[in-house]
Amino acid sequence: MSGPLLIREELPGDPARIAVLTAAAFAPMPFSDGTEPAMIEGLRAARALTLSLVAEQDGDIVGHVAFSPATIEGRHDDWYALGPISVRPDLQRNGIGKLLIAEGLVRLKKVGAAGCALIGDPGYYSRFGFRNDGCLTHPGLDPHFVQWLRLRPGPAPVGVLRFATAFGPDPTAS
Repeated sequence: MSGPLLIREELPGDPARIAVLTAAAFAPMPFSDGTEPAMIEGLRAARALTLSLVAEQDGDIVGHVAFSPATIEGRHDDWYALGPISVRPDLQRNGIGKLLIAEGLVRLKKVGAAGCALIGDPGYYSRFGFRNDGCLTHPGLDPHFVQWLRLRPGPAPVGVLRFATAFGPDPTAS
């Protein structure tokens, strides 16, 4: 790969390539259950894929990030979830994911989003300003991994974070 990296919105011909990339990126991850491509497709099918950005280099999709509506205490209030994020395995740790996240957050801020939340490694996501103060929780998860970032002035989020149904069943539902 030698050409410039282009960050752009998903186009109609991209979903199959995004699915292949996502499966490859998550295959070696011990925390993955392999459902990440289906999550993205579920978000797309439910029209809940608010922002879908790809990193393209030399005509190949080498990275992808999804943003979708999230709720806190049952209210959307302009909060969004980040994820899944994927980078082609041989190009990981080269800044592609960082560029995708940064561009996605800029675009969410431009459309007036209140904030963004995610489940992930605080050591990685803190570099973008994400916090994990324990005020935002997700059923069945250590609050240490539940993180948030305000994109416009307002109070810190407090309560239970929930993602679109494409992320899987609610662990508290019966």
